Amino acid sequence: MVVWRRWIFPILLVLVLGAAALALVKIAFFPDTAPTAALQPSAQIADPVVAVERAEVANALSLPGTIARDAAYPLRSEIDGTVTAVHVGEGQAVAAGQKLFTIKQADPVKNIDVLAPEAGDITELAVVKGQPASIGAELAKLTPARYHVRATVEPVQLYRLQGAPTEGSVTIQGGPAPFTCTGLKVEVAEDGTTSVTCAVPADQVVFAGLQAQLDIDLGTVTDVLVVPTTAVKGGAGSGVVWIDGGDGELEERTIALGVSDGTIVEVTSGVEEGEQVRQYVPGVAAADEPVCYDDGMGGEYCEPAGWNW
Repeated sequence: MVVWRRWIFPILLVLVLGAAALALVKIAFFPDTAPTAALQPSAQIADPVVAVERAEVANALSLPGTIARDAAYPLRSEIDGTVTAVHVGEGQAVAAGQKLFTIKQADPVKNIDVLAPEAGDITELAVVKGQPASIGAELAKLTPARYHVRATVEPVQLYRLQGAPTEGSVTIQGGPAPFTCTGLKVEVAEDGTTSVTCAVPADQVVFAGLQAQLDIDLGTVTDVLVVPTTAVKGGAGSGVVWIDGGDGELEERTIALGVSDGTIVEVTSGVEEGEQVRQYVPGVAAADEPVCYDDGMGGEYCEPAGWNW
């Protein structure tokens, strides 16, 4: 053991430290001179394309809505005279043809009864017995016992609602079986809010505030040429797509459009079946798919959805 401690271990330690020192000198003063190939960027964006094909397009809108009562309107006097009797009170429900007021006409002198034009509620009473009444004067307000469905839509949907039918189908969760509403129309408020309304049939029992679904069938076409709506810049009757001819060049082409379901759109002219169109308009990335390209090392790198180039 004395020999190991005095001679062998010190000699081994000197050898190890000497080898480490030589390695450091080699790295510091004698580096490898062989050039390393420079990495060249080779990433290329892959633009997805889709073929123009034939399909069926069902243009239908399903809109969340609310049941609401029709707005009140004024009842006005059609004669000059004096109110001799008020037969109803404010808030009272009345039937169609029910007597509301009696007015004594001045010339010729006679009593005339004012009748309810339809069933509803007297929401505002503007006259009392003995009060003069002139032509056009407001006597009361009547809130009719009528209901409608109102559904709010995005203004851009107005293009799809062009030529819409006059009726729709209404579904109330937990309510009666789906029924048809009539008089469907589009309304644009002063603040720009766009809505669709239609009348609830009189024989349907509904209540104001109920949530409903309004389905509108805007037409269906079959065996027509279609492309994804994401491929089209525009959309109201005409648009632009980018055709991939296979040579790396894109041809910008104007097309005529027909029925759309919001995902695909009918092309009535401008492309042929089988042609390849770019799936997304240049400058707009896929809404729900990542954008992928070659990473230059035999793999693929994908940007998250929503990335734009």
